[in-house]
Amino acid sequence: MAVFTRPAFLGLAVVLSVLAGAAKAQLSPNFYSTSCPRLAGIVRSGMASAVQTEKRMAASIVRLFFHDCFVNGCDGSILLDDTSTFTGEKNAGPNANSARGYEVIDAIKTQVEAACKATVSCADILALAARDGVNLVGGPTWNVPLGRKDSRTASQSAANSNLPGPGSSLATLISMFGNKNLSPQDMTALSGAHTIGRSQCQFFRNRIYTERNINASFATLRQGTCPRSGGDRNLAPFDVRTADTFDNAYYQNLVEQRGLLHSDQELFNGGSQDALVRQYSNTPSRFSADFATAMVKMGNLLPTSGTQEIRLNCRKPN
Repeated sequence: MAVFTRPAFLGLAVVLSVLAGAAKAQLSPNFYSTSCPRLAGIVRSGMASAVQTEKRMAASIVRLFFHDCFVNGCDGSILLDDTSTFTGEKNAGPNANSARGYEVIDAIKTQVEAACKATVSCADILALAARDGVNLVGGPTWNVPLGRKDSRTASQSAANSNLPGPGSSLATLISMFGNKNLSPQDMTALSGAHTIGRSQCQFFRNRIYTERNINASFATLRQGTCPRSGGDRNLAPFDVRTADTFDNAYYQNLVEQRGLLHSDQELFNGGSQDALVRQYSNTPSRFSADFATAMVKMGNLLPTSGTQEIRLNCRKPN
């Protein structure tokens, strides 16, 4: 991507940083309507190209957005490389060797900078890219509130402590999402993002070999590419029905005990979310509407402290 020299933008960067830190962002879908009217088209085009090259990238970008927002708010912190002053989120346990799509955001940022220099945050680009990724593989669309700013730092420890793991119980999921002011319904709807994407063998091995609430033929199928030892990074689709299409098949899988992760099947295992999972499995429009609502709600998570800016390169502070 383009490299921006520090002297050329230092004065502007300082001004942007001060202004960003001085006022809490007021998000609006029309935030860039005057300052960067081509933004939506540029992001959509970049995502369309990425998804055409690899359909899985839609899921990867949605995951980046989720992992960004759950760690100190939606501030683009997950995009930062480590520096001499902080160890960032990219190599935290939930992200190391699994979070991907950074180069897609870099490419889109380059195009946005060419059209609207030092105007649009990396955090907003990621929010738009996640929405477009979902829509490009068959999912809903929604208006994305914009006006986020980018953090100047990141925290590996915060990423390790704020992101739910693949072995999480239903109680843990409800608690961790609740800590972000997301309801159990929001959590169950957002989990439907696992209707697309892949997981590594190491994250579902225990489920397919030791758990009882799993369809036997599904367990055998997954064991074919996930041995008891070795092959930790071998991939399997979350959705055994339509792996690269955003639909409600994820919930149909859960009803049939074909959830890939322990945390997936926890949503339908005799607990409080069973009824909602059944609703989503039978009514795709209900799932789509609730998913879009929950994505906006999650996207409204903003940092409560720290200096922010419009980052010129998504990988490093100005």
